[in-house]
Amino acid sequence: MDALSEDLELLPATRRALSRRIALAQSEGRAPSVVAAVVRGGEVIWEGSRTCVEGHGPDGDVQYRIGSITKTFTAVLVMRLRDEGLLELSDPLGRHLPGTGADEVTIAQLLAHTGGLAAETPGAWWERSSAELRPGLAEVLGEEPFKQVPGRRHHYSNPGYTLLGSLVEALRGKPWEDALRAEVLEPLGLERTSGQPRAPHAGGWAVHPWADVMMPEPSEDLGIMAAAGQLWSTARDLARFAAFLTHGDERVLSVASVREMRTAEAPAETGSEDAGYGLGTQLSVRGGRRLAGHGGSLPGFVAGLWLSEADDVAAIVLANCTSGVPASTVAADLIGIVAEAEPRFPEPWRPFREADRVPLEVCGPWYWGTAAHVVRLKADGSLELGPVGVSGRAARFRAEPDGSWTGLTGYYAGETLQAVRRADGSVSHLDLGSFVFTREPYDPEAPVPGGVDPQGWRGIG
Repeated sequence: MDALSEDLELLPATRRALSRRIALAQSEGRAPSVVAAVVRGGEVIWEGSRTCVEGHGPDGDVQYRIGSITKTFTAVLVMRLRDEGLLELSDPLGRHLPGTGADEVTIAQLLAHTGGLAAETPGAWWERSSAELRPGLAEVLGEEPFKQVPGRRHHYSNPGYTLLGSLVEALRGKPWEDALRAEVLEPLGLERTSGQPRAPHAGGWAVHPWADVMMPEPSEDLGIMAAAGQLWSTARDLARFAAFLTHGDERVLSVASVREMRTAEAPAETGSEDAGYGLGTQLSVRGGRRLAGHGGSLPGFVAGLWLSEADDVAAIVLANCTSGVPASTVAADLIGIVAEAEPRFPEPWRPFREADRVPLEVCGPWYWGTAAHVVRLKADGSLELGPVGVSGRAARFRAEPDGSWTGLTGYYAGETLQAVRRADGSVSHLDLGSFVFTREPYDPEAPVPGGVDPQGWRGIG
């Protein structure tokens, strides 16, 4: 058995721990049913369920409402528009969807919930009332749509994602769900994800907080607000979606674009345990592990989807109760169980191919003033720069066609790193956003700003 197949098979003890965790969630949360799945290496490696109906547990093909996980699907559609050049994330909404009363809010602010819009709609509780009460954006936004100054803080907004759904419809010339099906669901093989329930599907229930009785919840169509929370899906479909959010899929979005979605765009709300919000993804740190994904709830249903890129593990939890089961917490726990009990196998080390460009002259130690750094060249052609022996600024850089590198992470994200050459073609120094890195501390032969003392290094007389 090779390392890859070992990495995709769970030990019996791990499987039991996963099953016990969702059994606790169903019992303590008093949920009619809970279904869950764990993904590793892009494959479903475990499914489990627990139910109050003996001998009738749901499997990974049963639909549940997923609430605001829908927002991540909507964000994927918007990122596709950006990648096709039809918009920029910095564009004001009014450039593409004028007359909403929120023209000045940027698309990035809507994606990250920093547009200052209200969290909910005016009028009746929109999740439990007819969409006929909100036939258009005017009814969704109301007369005073802003609660914060745009761009100042993170403030979760369902109307904001309603605007993004309408933006998709305006630029695609078709209903939001039709665009979603053609551009995301069908390419990824998400055949059991839909705007309306398709059998087999769970019914939504409200469980009395102080008695073991329950009643059915209404299932309203969200109408124009569908892009904020309409979808029904299954544990298996969401497992495929989580794998996509981890690794990308060129038919939908590249790995670079999904990584951008998982990068913090907005700080966490004050007092929150989360780590901020990306572009359509919630971010969190649980047990020292960085997670990205989204939670969701609608009357009768709760849902949670998290992924850990470092562990290449994702988990999905779905339950058909209005409250009681902390679906996102349980999903994070499932990731932790697998990652801690059975750490992933590292990818095999592989050298460069003979035809690859290997700029060895930039590898090795460099000095920013007196601070020692090292540059490492990775097999994918990227560079890693980091301090030696002390804390400091580290970053990863992408190779560019002109021979330079662009920062991808940390302080140097977006900055240009280039090797400056002498007349004979040898490398004199590295220039990183005006910082000069030399082969020796304050190399007198390099153009160090301010010059170097002509007497050089010396001790105390």
